[in-house]
Parts: sequence; structure tokens; C-alpha cells
Amino acid sequence: MAEASLGQTIGPAVVLMGAAVVAVPLFRRIGLGSVLGYFAAGLLVGPSVLGLITDPESILHFSELGVVMFLFVIGLELRPQKLWSMSGQIFGLGLVQVAAATTALTLAGVTTFGFSSQVAFVAGAGFVLSSTAVIMSVLQDRGELSTAEGQKSVAILLFEDLMIVPLLAVVAFLSPLSHGQAGWTDLAVAAAALVALLGVSHWGLNPFFALLARARTREVLTAGALLVVLSAALLMEAAGLSMAMGAFLAGVMLSSSSYRHQIESDIEPFRGLLMGLFFLAVGMSLDLAVVAAEWRLLLALLAAFTAAKGAMVYAVARVFGSSNRQALHRTSMFLQGGEFAFVLYAAATSGGVIDALENAMFVTVVILSMAITPLFMIAADRLLRTGASMEGVDVARDLKGRILLIGFGRFGQIASQLLLSRGVDLAVIDRDPDRIRDAARYGFKVFFGDGARLDVLRHSGAGEADAIMVCIDDPKAALQIVELAQHEFPQAKLLVRSFDRIHAVELIRAGVDYQIRETVESAYRMGAEGLRALGFAEVDIEETAADIRQRDTGRLSEQVQGDAMSGRDRLLTKPVPEPLSKAWVKTQVASQD
Repeated sequence: MAEASLGQTIGPAVVLMGAAVVAVPLFRRIGLGSVLGYFAAGLLVGPSVLGLITDPESILHFSELGVVMFLFVIGLELRPQKLWSMSGQIFGLGLVQVAAATTALTLAGVTTFGFSSQVAFVAGAGFVLSSTAVIMSVLQDRGELSTAEGQKSVAILLFEDLMIVPLLAVVAFLSPLSHGQAGWTDLAVAAAALVALLGVSHWGLNPFFALLARARTREVLTAGALLVVLSAALLMEAAGLSMAMGAFLAGVMLSSSSYRHQIESDIEPFRGLLMGLFFLAVGMSLDLAVVAAEWRLLLALLAAFTAAKGAMVYAVARVFGSSNRQALHRTSMFLQGGEFAFVLYAAATSGGVIDALENAMFVTVVILSMAITPLFMIAADRLLRTGASMEGVDVARDLKGRILLIGFGRFGQIASQLLLSRGVDLAVIDRDPDRIRDAARYGFKVFFGDGARLDVLRHSGAGEADAIMVCIDDPKAALQIVELAQHEFPQAKLLVRSFDRIHAVELIRAGVDYQIRETVESAYRMGAEGLRALGFAEVDIEETAADIRQRDTGRLSEQVQGDAMSGRDRLLTKPVPEPLSKAWVKTQVASQD
């Protein structure tokens, strides 16, 4: 019996992991992303297709811990001061978007599909609650969590999570079974639970982890981290709030703790595994029987809801100062409903506000929207990439400056500071509209232009410039600019950033006036600081640095005359005997002669 029970437990796990390890790499390979891969794998093994997993609901409930863990890790990255500074966006931007989208979706349900106002409101309010799991995963994968636009998306998601309590209270009020008696009580309980969690987190968590750390056992600290996350989640669930909100707040309270990095590394394996399981469970929950029976209505609902919500998300983003590109990017992420819609629809069904068929249809629409959102985002990325917005960007025309600086990335920005400090007139061009807009936020005037085009160079003042500084990180384009400038603008000195040693050799052979490898000076400084950290005398450090510079210059000269392997004997591949004696130097010089 025990063996059979163990097999029944391990069997579904093997099925799920097998489906994931096949589908996710495949979908990533063809450019559709891991989230869609998880959805497809879940649909395949679920009851609607192969039937290898027959109880997706239980897996979905368990896998929601992945969202809980994810929000906890996100909370660890946001200190309370940072969260407080976001309060304006949370209760401003978040409130306006939720209110506008809910209104639009309710009107669409009433006017387009003939739902009653109560049913339309519940359907729309559930669809407004976007998937925290999907959007946060996308923001993290793209490295956008810390950007200004990423923080706005986080603020909206936090407000949507907070809205689950008042929405459940409204559903209770609308229910013919409860007559609204529990609404205000639920709000009071939720508020009390929030205060209790914040109090315990502020005064109790650091002493708790300090006590666990004294045990000097990694497993105990891991267990303590899991205990904190799950306890906070259970408290919020008992109070009617989302478990993810409780975990998020616990993470925020621990963000200033000295144990933050250790806790994050302990939680990370559980978070990744459970998030994948959550997406699998959502795919398994899609009922193809409902889709087959009501496919026309479902497609109409999906189209109407995504269009109505998308229009409101875009409009609110523009009203709050986002560019057209940023607004479209945010819209593509927020088009879908989310996991909290399942909770709201279940409460509305049990309260008699909507019937079982309506619940099944609305849940199916949310799942379909979550499944197609990655496709919308891929399409939006390609659209925005091919048609980058030129809003707020001026094209280079009739520019004048003693120096034409091409490329205003991290290298060009630093190089410009020395020139600007001496009052030198610069004409600056770059071909990235987003970078130009970012530079404008700091007061720089950068014009749009591709320096590898002759007409752009002429419009940018290359014909009158005393020098042209090429600071781009594209070796091929840099060589094209050098060739054009030498032929058309011989009066200008050419100062070029080289990408690596091979590029430097090509530039020297091309006859530029000056080139420098982008990392060489910082690498020299780092090596010198390494010697300084070990206690070497300053005079020895300076002599060593001068010797290494001389070696590098000599090797580069030999490579210009020969090939990439020329001057190899000038490289130090083994530790030099210490102290660095003159006898050793003479020996090395003699060996090189």
C-alpha cells in the first residue's frame, strides 16, 4: 500500500517535470518564451488532452505558493522607504487604471453581451486583476524591475493585489445569500491583519533570524525563511487578503535586514520550481469542452475584454506621462486577467452572483488571455523594435561644434565631461531614440543620426569639426565611419573607441589619430588597486604599471606589423619573482632581444 501511495505521488510529478523540460526549452528556442511553454505543457498533460493529470485544481492551489515566493523575493528588493516613495503611484496610477478598466469592461459586458450589471461588473473586475506571476516574470527576465516604467508596473500590480479585499466585500454585498452583512467586517479584519503583520515584521523578524543564525546551520535558516513566508501568506489569506500580498510585505520588512541575501538565496530554488508549476497548473485548468461548446462567445468575450482593457491601460499610461512606446509596452503586458480572478469568480459563484456556466466561461477567458499574452508581448516588441518612437527626438541637421561626438552611451557620456568642463562646443549624435530621451532627462542635447552615413555626418557638422570622436560599441560601424571621415573630412582628427585588441589593430592600420580600448584604463587601475590591497609600496606599483603599459604598447605595435600572435612573449603568464629586481628586468629584456 505504501509503495502504491508513493507511486501515485511521484507519478504526476514525473509527468509534470517531463512535460516542462521538453516544452519550455522548445518554446524558448522558437522565440515564444518559457511562460507559454509551461501553459502548453500543462494543457497537453491535463484532463482536456492526454488526461495524465486528472486533478489540476489541487495542483493549482499548491502551485500558488510559487507566486507567494516570487512576491516575497520582489519585496526583498524594495526597502520600506522605496515602497513609501511609490505610494503616490500605487494609489494614483494604480487606482485610475483599475477604475477606468473596470468601468470599460463592465460597460462592454452590459452593452455587447447583454449581461446584467452585477454579472458584468464581476466579470470585468476579475479580468482587471492582471497576472502578477506573468508580469513580474517578464519584468525580471528583461531586467526592467528597477527602471522607472518597471516601477510603475509594480505599483499597479500592488494596487490590484490590494483591491481583492474590497472586491470580495462588494461581491458579498451583491450576494442574495449574505445580504452584504459581511462586507464591513471583512474590511476591518483585513486592516487588523495588515497592522499585525507590519508590527511583527518590523520588531520581530530581525531578532528571530539572529537567533537562528546562532545555530550556524544552513538548513535551519532556510526553514526559518520558509516559515516567515508561509506564515505571512496564511495570515493574509485568513484575513481575506491575497497570500502574495502577505509574502510581499514580509519581504519588504526584511529588505533592510543583514540576512536578506542569505534568505533570498535560500528561497530562490523553491520560487523558480513553484512558479513553473503554477503556469503548468493554469494550462491544465483550461477546459477544452467549454471552449468547444461556447467557442464563439468565448472568442468574442476575449476580444472585447482585451480591447477594452488595453484601451484603458494605454490611455492611463499616456495621461500619466508615459511615451507612446512605453504605453504600448505596458499595454501588451496588462492585457490579460490573472490568478486572483479565479478567487473572485469562485466567491461570486458560491454567493449566487454568477452561475456555474458563467464562472466556467469567465475563468476560461482569463486562462486564454494569460496564454496569449506572451504572443502579444512578442508582437509588441517586434513592432516597437522596427518602428521606434521618435517622440521628443530631434534629427541631426545643420549642427556645429569643434568636436563631433558619435555615440552617447556609457563611454561617450564620460568622454564628453572633460570637453564640456573646458567649454568646448560639442555636436552629439546617437542612433538610439530611447538613449537620446534618457540623456534629455539629465539636460544633454543629443541628436538622432547614424554616423555611418555620409549625409548624416555632413548634417552633423563633420565638415567644420576639428575632431571627430567615435564612441560607439559597434566595431564594424566604427571602421565605416573612419573610412568615410578620412575620405570626406580630412581636416578632422579621428579619435576612436576600440572594442578590443583586434579592433584596435584594425584602427591603427586604418590610420586613425588616436584609439583606446574601452576597458584598458579601468583594467590597469583595477590591477594597481589589487597590488595596493596586498600592501605593495606605491613606487613599486607605479614601476610595475609603467612596465605593463610598455609591454602592451610594444605587443600592439608588433601585432600591427604581424598578426594576432605577434608579441606573445611580452605577455606575463606566470607570477614574476618577488621582489621585482633589476636583474630580473635585464634578464627579460635580454631574452626578448
